Formats: sequence, structure tokens, C-alpha cells
Amino acid sequence: MTVVFAQNNYPIVLIHGYIGWGPEEMGDYHYWGGTQDLQEELEKEGHIVFNVSVGPVSSNWERSVEAFYQIKGGQVDYGKTHAERWGVIQKPYGKKYAGLYPEWDADHPVHIIGHSMGGQTARMLLHQLKTVAYLDSSETFPDSSYLLGNSHLDWVSSITTIATPHNGTTLSNIVTRTLPFLQNFIGLAAAVGTKFYDFDLEHWGFERQIDENWMSYYERMRNHPAWETKNISAWDLSINGAQELNTLLQADPNVYYFSYTVSATHLDSASGHHVPRDGINLILKSKARTLGKEVAYWSDGSTTDSTWFENDAVVNTISQRGPTTGLNGADPIAEYRPNEPLITGQWYTTGPLDMDHWYVIGHTANKKEEKAEIRTLYIEHAKLLKSLPK
Repeated sequence: MTVVFAQNNYPIVLIHGYIGWGPEEMGDYHYWGGTQDLQEELEKEGHIVFNVSVGPVSSNWERSVEAFYQIKGGQVDYGKTHAERWGVIQKPYGKKYAGLYPEWDADHPVHIIGHSMGGQTARMLLHQLKTVAYLDSSETFPDSSYLLGNSHLDWVSSITTIATPHNGTTLSNIVTRTLPFLQNFIGLAAAVGTKFYDFDLEHWGFERQIDENWMSYYERMRNHPAWETKNISAWDLSINGAQELNTLLQADPNVYYFSYTVSATHLDSASGHHVPRDGINLILKSKARTLGKEVAYWSDGSTTDSTWFENDAVVNTISQRGPTTGLNGADPIAEYRPNEPLITGQWYTTGPLDMDHWYVIGHTANKKEEKAEIRTLYIEHAKLLKSLPK
């Protein structure tokens, strides 16, 4: 075990991934930990932890705006330009927050940990804090909102991503409209989450109707015309949408970056494809097998290759290391090595860990030793974050 010494006590902000949920939305089943509450476990070790609940299927732009106002406090404001372009409500009623950490500023920065799409959201939030440039333009649009109309430098000390599709996932290219990740949770939501789980789409003018059953709510959301636009999670998670994000969201020279990669497959030498390893969750096996041989196309006609076959049953492992597909070049990425000096502006990657996409945040980790493994992963990383210089 590496010995580290605390140099800061900045809070940790947890941002869930696609189709995720916040505290209490799924009863006693936690996004961060499953049957174990990782937020609580971190707090027991003396860490200050905040857990946000952002739009499960919304775009990263909207998710990061929501995360900002939940942490800092205030009325969610997606920006006039964004609202007019995509036809969403700029300041949806009901999305006003007291703030989990109103003190948040350059003198009181935070560490952000994002799982899956939450890692993309963290990078978008950093971009919105620094400057405002629309995703497909080099122009800067002035905005009157507190977040988008002002520069907030040095508010983030570090970003950690876990199984994040930095360069997209080839799974989204296969079944975009069928919401591949959501299918795993329909039964769970129907059982324990029907009173609490919310798609948080008030900005679409979309809300659950009184006494509406879960499947009707889900089907109305799934068939919403927003899925045909680029202002949606499916686009951001695709290899082309991720490339667009990567062109804009380049590494900040003043921020520490960490990525954890995971893999649930191994190479089948006979076919050259990747196949699920023994013991993988049965629900995920077919997705792991599909990802293990799928080729996807970028908009310029080039394709992914066999290096993309290894996967965690949701995200290609190579995509989890860090952003590399932006048109302005890849972010610098290095292997994390304990006891070596760390620098800002560069990704330090760990893995791949022998886990699937959901196990790495504690889902299906039900045995005592499995829970201990996941708890140790997060406790040790939180110690590392505390060791970073102020």
C-alpha cells in the first residue's frame, strides 16, 4: 500500500453516468455502491463528499449546468443560446437549489469523480467554468447566467473518470434508440424506483404524469423527438459525438486528471475478437460479445480497429484511458505509477481492472470480499486526491 500524506481537504463531488440517479432516488440501492453506500464509506474516512443527481439521458451540456447549480446553489440556467437552439426551457421551474457547497470558488475548489458519462460531464463542467464556446463553433457567445456569463478559474483541483467513454462507445452506434444501458435497470426501477426515479427532463417540458406507470413513462421518454438531435446523451456517447466534445474539452494545464479503465473480456485467438470472461454478469454477456467485434465509423469514413474490441460490456476499454480523438490532438496520457511525481494537465491512467462497467461502482458486488474490494478502490483513490498539493 502506498503511503500518502494529506495536503488538502477539498470536497469530492460524485457525478453519476448515463441513466444514473442521485441519493434516495432508488431507495436503499445506491448508484455509488449498489447495496453499499460508497459516499457514506468515504465520509467515514473523513472525506467531505457531495453526490449530485443530473439528467440521466440529457446532454453533457445540460448535465454539467445542473451539477453546477446543485453544488453552488441557484436557479438552473442552460443559457439563452442553448435554449433557443435546442428548443428547451432555459430556466425550468423546480430546478432551483440551495447548494450542497455554496462556498465553492477558487479558494475552495473540489475534486470531481465521474463514472461512465459522468466523466464527460465533469470535463464539460470544467469547460463551462472557464469559458463559453459553443460545441460546433469557435465563436464565443455572451450569456447572462452566473455560470455561463462569467469566468470561474481554479474551481476544480482534479477530475477522476471511471469507465468513461472519453472517445465514445461503439455500443451506442448499434442501438442508440433502444437505450442499451437503461434496459439493465428497468426491472429495478419498476420494483423500487417508481415513486422516486425521475428522468429530470423538465427542460423538455416533459414530466411524469400523475399515477403514470413506469413503462408508460419510459416509452414516452424513449420516443421523444430529442433523440433525433445532438442535444442528447446518445450523441455525446457515440464516437462522433465524443470526438466533437474532445475537440473542445482539452486538458486544463492547472488540473490533475486520473482515469480508471476496466475490462470484462479477453482475446479469442481463433477469431481475433474479444469475448466475455468467465463470471461476467449474464445480462452483460451479450453486450460484451457485441462490443468485442463491433466496428464503428467516424464521420470522415475511418473506422475503429481491433484495439477497440476489449471492453467492460458497455464501454470499449481503450476509450476509457483519456480523450484522444479531438481534432486538435489527443490529451497527454501516462500510466499512473505510485510514488512518482504527478503533474497537472495530463491524464494518469490505471488498469484495466478485471471488472465490468457496473461492478466497478459496486453493482453486483454483493459478497463481503467484493464490497471490500470496491470500498478499498475508492478509499485509496480519495487518499491520493487528498495528497495533491494545494
